[in-house]
Amino acid sequence: MNLSLQSHLILYPVTIRQDKKNYIIEDTFSGEFYEMPEICIDAISLINSGKLLREVERELTIKYSDEEVDIISFAEQLMEFGLVKEINGEAVLRSKEKQSPKGFTWISPRIGKLFFNKFMNKIYFVLLFLNILIVLFHPELFPNYRDIFIFDSMMINMITYMAVSLCLLLIHEFGHILAVRSHNLPTKLEVGHRLFFVVFETDMSTVWKLKPKQRNVLYFAGMAFEQVMIFIAFSLILFFSGGNSILTGILGIVIIDIFIKTVYQCCFYMKTDMYYILENVTGCYNLMENGKHYLSKWLPFIKKDATTEVFKGEEYIIRLYSLFYVSGMIITCLLCVFYFLPLAYYAYARTFSHLFDSVGNPYFWDAIAFLGQTVLMIGLFLYAWLKNRRDI
Repeated sequence: MNLSLQSHLILYPVTIRQDKKNYIIEDTFSGEFYEMPEICIDAISLINSGKLLREVERELTIKYSDEEVDIISFAEQLMEFGLVKEINGEAVLRSKEKQSPKGFTWISPRIGKLFFNKFMNKIYFVLLFLNILIVLFHPELFPNYRDIFIFDSMMINMITYMAVSLCLLLIHEFGHILAVRSHNLPTKLEVGHRLFFVVFETDMSTVWKLKPKQRNVLYFAGMAFEQVMIFIAFSLILFFSGGNSILTGILGIVIIDIFIKTVYQCCFYMKTDMYYILENVTGCYNLMENGKHYLSKWLPFIKKDATTEVFKGEEYIIRLYSLFYVSGMIITCLLCVFYFLPLAYYAYARTFSHLFDSVGNPYFWDAIAFLGQTVLMIGLFLYAWLKNRRDI
């Protein structure tokens, strides 16, 4: 179906919300969102008023005399988004399906507001401050990689850590769910996997219906619940000092797991909750894509992304984000040096020592099982890596 300046378009209904710098367009049918500058909003308004593309382009050229106006390219983009209903009276086939989540509507918004309101939002930041003070006054509570090893059996240590980490992950995601429901918006909990790990992710697509300040609360919600959990863990350890060693050990796992996850939130080369907060505060919603494109000039191992668009005034923010991007890589390396490598060395040094025990010793079989799990993990990693290489 050819487009020309003589074409007359009819668009599907959209909802337009003004954001910090540009506008957020919501496809009311599919639930998809797009960021557009003011000139595009004016173009949509003129198209909806029944004007031909030629007339739309002429009016936009007069109003935006300092910008290049190409209404044909914009109309083609609207077609790619599936927003064009008819061209010159001829229907345009639409293959989109509704993508808006509909889950967790059984949770009343009132319950969500019990956990996320002006008062509670301040409480979470107070807890964050208190947790920092607790560590400063009790430096022995600062997590150590050996906190994971509360049993002599490596397999039991691994199972315990994975169970605690999974529970904390669910608590984190439930924070997001309650925050979304506090605004009476639907969401869903998606279950996937990365290699052999189960991953839960809350669908946050509906947050674009909210104002930027409200979105920040939803992005922070998971970390807010983690601050509650780590404060409880600190308090119980201080209260039961010298008490139940297993309970203290499990609380130590809670602390180190949340600590590592919190540090990972600052690794801005991944789309973490903190990344989305940074994106939301700056109003630049393609920071990672634009940042990678900018860094690829100096770091050849970073792939260019030519599909993204830099809006006017975002250049400085993208350069600043690039520093955060590189800093995140450094933080990851530091985690490896101070936590993951010592942890792995400690675990395997103890495991290898039991390989020389007698076959009747249960720790010999514990070592065999732990090493067997390691071989399986490496095999799955190599399979995923090779499969990813073939798909490129």
